[in-house]
Amino acid sequence: MSKPVFEAIIVIFGAIFVIFFAVFVAPPAFESGDIVGAFAAGFVNPYSSGYSLDAILTGFILIAWVLHERRARGIRHGWVAIILCFVPGVAVALAYYLILRTRATSVLKTDMPQKP
Repeated sequence: MSKPVFEAIIVIFGAIFVIFFAVFVAPPAFESGDIVGAFAAGFVNPYSSGYSLDAILTGFILIAWVLHERRARGIRHGWVAIILCFVPGVAVALAYYLILRTRATSVLKTDMPQKP
């Protein structure tokens, strides 16, 4: 898969989540004004609890990865992904970070001398 196709797919899926969030999640949360209640609604039954916990832990894993690669690979602006984990969500944060990382590692590869 080419880099532009990869980035387009990632952007499309990130945008799908943002649209879904804006249409289905944000209006009731703003209407009620109960952000804690909106968060707790993700745990109303065992199935939604499993999906919610999966997303929350995935966000923490992404945050650990971003912080690690800041030092290990010198990837800058990963902190934006950490903010995106909380609003609008991990799907957008991961999409952003994958594109950021792909572009940063592409630059690193072109800067390195090639082996003969």
